[in-house]
Amino acid sequence: MSFRLVRQSKFRHVYGTCLKREQCFDNIRVSKSSWDSTFCAVNPKFCAIIVESGGGGAFIVLPLTKVNKTYLSKKASTAGRIPPDHPLVGGHKGPVLDIAWDPFNDNVIASGSEDCVVKIWQIPDFGLVTTMTEPVVDLMYHQRRVGMVVWHPTANNILLSAGSDNIVVIWNVGCGDPLTTIDVHPDIIYSCCFNWDGSLLLTTCKDKKIRIINPRDGEVFEEATSHEGSKATRAIFLRNGLVFTTGFSKRSERQYSLRAPGHLDDPITMVELDSSNGVMFPMYDADTNLVYLCGKGDSVIRYFEITPEVPFVHYINTFQLPDPQRGIGMMPKRGVDVTTCEITRFYRLNNSGFCQIITMTVPRKSELFQEDLYPDTPSDIPAVSAEEWWEGQSKEPILMSLKDGYQATQKTELKVTKKKTNILDKMPPTGKVKSEEDGKATAISSEALEKVNEVLKVNEDLRKRIDELQSEMKKFKAVFLKQENRIRVLENKLGELTGTGTQPQPQISPLQKHGNLDRNEALGSMNTSAQEMVPVTSCYKIHSVRKQPVQGHVVHAPSTLSANTVNNNCDMAPDEV
Repeated sequence: MSFRLVRQSKFRHVYGTCLKREQCFDNIRVSKSSWDSTFCAVNPKFCAIIVESGGGGAFIVLPLTKVNKTYLSKKASTAGRIPPDHPLVGGHKGPVLDIAWDPFNDNVIASGSEDCVVKIWQIPDFGLVTTMTEPVVDLMYHQRRVGMVVWHPTANNILLSAGSDNIVVIWNVGCGDPLTTIDVHPDIIYSCCFNWDGSLLLTTCKDKKIRIINPRDGEVFEEATSHEGSKATRAIFLRNGLVFTTGFSKRSERQYSLRAPGHLDDPITMVELDSSNGVMFPMYDADTNLVYLCGKGDSVIRYFEITPEVPFVHYINTFQLPDPQRGIGMMPKRGVDVTTCEITRFYRLNNSGFCQIITMTVPRKSELFQEDLYPDTPSDIPAVSAEEWWEGQSKEPILMSLKDGYQATQKTELKVTKKKTNILDKMPPTGKVKSEEDGKATAISSEALEKVNEVLKVNEDLRKRIDELQSEMKKFKAVFLKQENRIRVLENKLGELTGTGTQPQPQISPLQKHGNLDRNEALGSMNTSAQEMVPVTSCYKIHSVRKQPVQGHVVHAPSTLSANTVNNNCDMAPDEV
């Protein structure tokens, strides 16, 4: 009798499940950009997906809900088919290439685009009502497209951006200034990843090198050849400090490897998977030490467990799907459902515009909280501030328990405070040092830009004041016309009162009365008579008009018209005059 030794692992029976179509998202115009990106970012509140948009780049933000153990409420307007006119976040002038949620504020997201600008956005709690075009702050430094944005895992408001100009920039989002630039890569940067406490930076480049860098000063601690193939490679830091990489061999076969810092050129293990040409994105769960390999264009998701035992990277299973994937996003551990033993959730995009939700579950019979599946996980509270991290402090993430479920802490709105003096001016020069003339030119251009903004603000105030004056003039004109009509009506009534019992006498023009006058004299007399015609608006004038002689006769008031009648007519309301 033969016995086969089976490796004991609590994750050996992890299986995946797809949610129903009405609980997923459909009719999404996923970006068709050829840039190697996941096109999707997820947190416990929102799901952001890069979409096609005319006249610039945009991404859609869909709010998530969790009601009665279902991942998306049936009453939520975001579940199911997304309307074509759904509001977008569209302030970029070029296609968006990468997006990333702030790990300490679920309403803040960063985006990088082909317009060389990194934008920070503040999303309302209940999603977008109208298309958002005004970001919280624009981070401008790169000279070419920005293809990668990564948040620091422990420091608040620290953001990394990498562009096709082969430069890595570390930003302090709180003041909108770059802290440092890292210029040690001779070609396009494929991936960037911080270690567990954020004290080291791991990068891969098109020159087939993998580098461990100090993110504060740009010093390269170690570099080595990762994979011999010329296609894109990816690398991530594991929780224990090891490095996991994916790439291609000389024969264009896909590989993954496990390496140790200090011996990057000598992999602990390297395995060939298949001969597909899609780039593999490694997604790491630090709580369970599971690595998920999601290839672009693949219809499978492979997952492995990292252990100290040989062969160190243990294959668990493959989740098969019928259609290829265009992009994918992974939910942080704070957003999983612990009541169903869910350990990971994926938001998978395909070419037809369908966002499929996949849950990875460990089968357990008990409905109690499984402490072995859910150790303490990183919370949404930063361990250090941006200033403390820049001064040299490095701390591990603050952990939280999921036993009672995840309760988001109260977050304030992100506010950017511009500093007059940039921290970058106090640090030693790294990478390419700009000349003194460039610094002066930059200062002059900044000053000119501020003056232009002031002039534009003054012009805007003047335009608003002019609009107010024009509206007041229109109102005054309307009131004037209304009063003029009322005066005309009153004159007609006065004519009826004074002309009772007599025939109205025709008016004789000056030209008819004085036939021998020339034209100029006649016009002059007409102007004089016009000036003498004054509207009768008082009781005194009404009384005097009644006693004026008409062609040698005296007009007496009829017996029916008494003084009281005249006084009553004169006591009209102001709005009737």
